[in-house]
Amino acid sequence: MTETTPAQHSAPAKRVENVSLGLDTFGDVTLTLDGERVSHAQVIRDVVEQAVLADSLGVDAITLGEHHRDDFALSSPEIALAAIAGRTERILLGTGVTVLSSDDPVRVYERFATLDAVSNGRAEVILGRGSFTESFPLFGFNMSDYDALFSEKLELFAQLRSEGPVTWSGTMRSPLVDQEVFPKTEQPNGVNAWIGVGGSPHSVLRTVQVGIPMMLAIIGGDPARFAPFANLYREAQQELGREAMPLGVHSPGHVAATDAEAREQLWPHFERNRNRIGAERGWPRTTRAEFEQEADAGSLYVGSPETVAAKIAHTVRLLDADRFDLKYANGTMPHAMLMESVGLFGSEVIPRVRALLAE
Repeated sequence: MTETTPAQHSAPAKRVENVSLGLDTFGDVTLTLDGERVSHAQVIRDVVEQAVLADSLGVDAITLGEHHRDDFALSSPEIALAAIAGRTERILLGTGVTVLSSDDPVRVYERFATLDAVSNGRAEVILGRGSFTESFPLFGFNMSDYDALFSEKLELFAQLRSEGPVTWSGTMRSPLVDQEVFPKTEQPNGVNAWIGVGGSPHSVLRTVQVGIPMMLAIIGGDPARFAPFANLYREAQQELGREAMPLGVHSPGHVAATDAEAREQLWPHFERNRNRIGAERGWPRTTRAEFEQEADAGSLYVGSPETVAAKIAHTVRLLDADRFDLKYANGTMPHAMLMESVGLFGSEVIPRVRALLAE
């Protein structure tokens, strides 16, 4: 199967109302406006408030990322999502991502089937290998099995979505023989699911092979670089005879009243967050020039509602995406700023994106 260039892909325009616009957070541990560190417990309560605001403004989805480290508060996002479910009406409730490699697919399925019940069908899970690996030693998994764990567990999870008796065997866990898993959902295809993909052809093809849609994480650079992956994704569906599968995109950003204000609010938290993680991974320290380049022409959606909406609409058109999630929490940015960003995203960015896509 060959990759195509962006110019070779010409998908029909989709209906504007079918494009979903959501928000994403890892539950980053924040600071107060006075610079004091907020407790993990308060961060989790703040995330619930951010999601409630998003629901009230018509945001389509909220996804919470799973991490097991001091700078992120959400190690059990589905529990926070259950709390959000009780205070919201329509917003989709998902994870971004659930680290399937270091979890058990059966337990993951049971938890999200339960969340789907208490939320009246609003649960979804984005499955991933995990870009942070603290969960592997924490739960007794060997990093040398990183790829094999995800491949096997994803295969099992895909079978569980049939919600019938499952017979499965692998090398990483005990086999199942005609095993039923409960509770059953009220969904025609079981728990709604996506697979988080960072951008390798193998990962793209795997989503199509197991029949679970792709959520493409674009965290840097021109989104046009990812057009070949979107094209490969659709080519593979045609070659394997799959029905059309949606494509989602996830990127970081921040919304404020003006472009200048948004950049000044985001920069110190972006810098601290990037350099902290970069020090662990051997990256060079980031610079303000790199930040400005990402904001101008890369995958950092920071600015006024007009600027952010125009950039999102451009990416949706470029990749023919069905969904765009903005990762609105970036490092230690205070809750008050996050609430402002969520508010502007729901009240101003979403209507502007829909208007632009309708042109």
